Amino acid sequence: MINIRKLEAELWTSADLLRQGSKLTSQEYCMPVLGLIFLRYAYGRFKLVEADILNDRPMRGGRVLPVEANDFKMKSALFLPEKARYEYLLNLPDDTDVGKAVNEAMELIEQQSQQLVGVLPKTYTAFKNELLRELIRIFNNKTLDEVGGDVVGRIYEYFLSKFAPAVASDDGVFFTPKSLVQMIVNIIEPKHGILLDPACGSGGMFVQTGDFVSANGTNANTAMTFYGQEKVDYNAKLCLMNMAVHGLNGNIKSGDDANTFYNDAHNLVGQCDYVMANPPFNVDLVNAENAQNAGRLSLGLPGINKDKVFSNANYLWINYFYSYLKENGRAGFVMAASATDSGNKDRDIRENLVKTGHVDVMLSVGNNFFYTKSLPCSLWFFDKGKPENLKGTVLFIDTRNYYTVVDRTLNEWSEWQMKNINAIVWLYRGENEKYKMLISEYKIAIINSIIELDNYLKQTIKDLGRFSEPLETIRQKIASMAGQSSSLEELFELRPLLKECVALILAQQKELLTYADSLEKSSAKTLAESQGYSTWQQYKKQLSILVDQVTGSIKDDQLSIDCNIKNIRQIIKEAHWLTEKFGEGNYTDVLGLCKSAIISEIEEKNWSLTPGAYVGVAPVIDDNEENFTERMVEIHNELLTLHAEANDLMDTITSNFEGLGI
Repeated sequence: MINIRKLEAELWTSADLLRQGSKLTSQEYCMPVLGLIFLRYAYGRFKLVEADILNDRPMRGGRVLPVEANDFKMKSALFLPEKARYEYLLNLPDDTDVGKAVNEAMELIEQQSQQLVGVLPKTYTAFKNELLRELIRIFNNKTLDEVGGDVVGRIYEYFLSKFAPAVASDDGVFFTPKSLVQMIVNIIEPKHGILLDPACGSGGMFVQTGDFVSANGTNANTAMTFYGQEKVDYNAKLCLMNMAVHGLNGNIKSGDDANTFYNDAHNLVGQCDYVMANPPFNVDLVNAENAQNAGRLSLGLPGINKDKVFSNANYLWINYFYSYLKENGRAGFVMAASATDSGNKDRDIRENLVKTGHVDVMLSVGNNFFYTKSLPCSLWFFDKGKPENLKGTVLFIDTRNYYTVVDRTLNEWSEWQMKNINAIVWLYRGENEKYKMLISEYKIAIINSIIELDNYLKQTIKDLGRFSEPLETIRQKIASMAGQSSSLEELFELRPLLKECVALILAQQKELLTYADSLEKSSAKTLAESQGYSTWQQYKKQLSILVDQVTGSIKDDQLSIDCNIKNIRQIIKEAHWLTEKFGEGNYTDVLGLCKSAIISEIEEKNWSLTPGAYVGVAPVIDDNEENFTERMVEIHNELLTLHAEANDLMDTITSNFEGLGI
């Protein structure tokens, strides 16, 4: 797993360097740093597309034709002229004015993308050459090539949380985590038409939609038209940068005229095929008269207090999302958890909404899914094109106990967990073939991972020599079972063998450590003299080389084995989670997880749309055994590292004593 937190910390250190070397305010120096990140990320994307273009590039006169801007345009990608490429900036001669060169790079990129004109920062001549060179070097980080989704947006939010906490939390605005965005896109399944995000922030909804459409073999810019509103100019600029680097075109409006509470900036009421958003939660003091004049309140008017303002704007947003949809349109958005059963006028709006038959799915999300906020939320889904047999029902899903812990303050859904949640929706909609395709995908993933594991085991067994016999036996068992399995259920039987493999790896590590210790505890002087060494220290140095040959040569393979086994077991665990509930592929209500409720049941609960009120409470399942084994592997690897560090420290101490004549 890529350590995003580590990447953020490194980039923050870089931003802090910039602050120390200038007299700019936090807002003034934040965007230049993001501009450099944009350049680096754009270059990574450029190289990927360039490699794809060159893969089947025609030749002329024995030479491959050079890539051109039109080649990138055909692939909906951003072309970078030579002087706008990060590699060019990284290798500038020492006497170059770096600030001027970066400004020129930004101008060249704006010439390639009409939507970026006036967006990219061009204030780099305000900084010293040495500082910019160091920042460019620091941002030359390969991780930026590996992280998908709205990486620029996440880093931007991290900077906001560091630079100006008051701004980061203003009006409840904060970055939408990638897994939530991906879930919204997966359930809405955009194919073609108009997509509106009336609170678009850094553009994550557009980016993930583009990826989804492209993955289905369609050019996202041809199939989709992207519209966005964002009242904060800074965020709108970031959105345009983010879309451009992903090869997407969009019409994004910002500023006071794009304040969604008071303006329909694109005149899209009833025109949208899809609406996606993560609006600011629980906004207060929205002027009631101005909001009413702006319209889009087809579900009813939220409560207005004595000061003629809406004390909570959640149901303004819900009204807007519904009103923007065309006849068969779909909407998906993030909303404060409290909105699912708030009272008074909100309850009346919910009643009107449920009676339309267009509420599709309600999904509860637990704490710690947001990077700078620890709060639960809900995902709401509307579908005005629901089939007749589903118009009288709403699917409730409670995922508050279904997630992956990233660290102490952050949870997310893994790739397979997102697929499983999506599968529940497929079955509810009667799309059983998609479920069957997922089962096949699980089989293929498990088999491919076992093949990869087998290759690692073979190499490790070769390195281990006389220590390898037990591991070879278990390798053959795993390979044999995987080869003979014809169903997912049969592959589940691999779990005890994988557990045994982990135990053997732990035992093998212990045996190697014991062997290494025995070498160091041999009769020092006698052994050294017998081998022709004048001192123990000389022989100990030679012994350490031998120990490294025994332990170090398999270190990388061993780490790969540990990670691979963990990956296989995780895939099997998620496959089992899904199939034990839904078998071969038929929707059924599952206690504590999902419930298809009819409108009369919702009325009985006072029109609440809280999933927990319908799905009930699932029995507690003890999963400690799985977690214990994985944690033991981690602890044992930590002990190996500490053992090596202790030996290095002892060598240093011995050397210091010798230097003192002791």
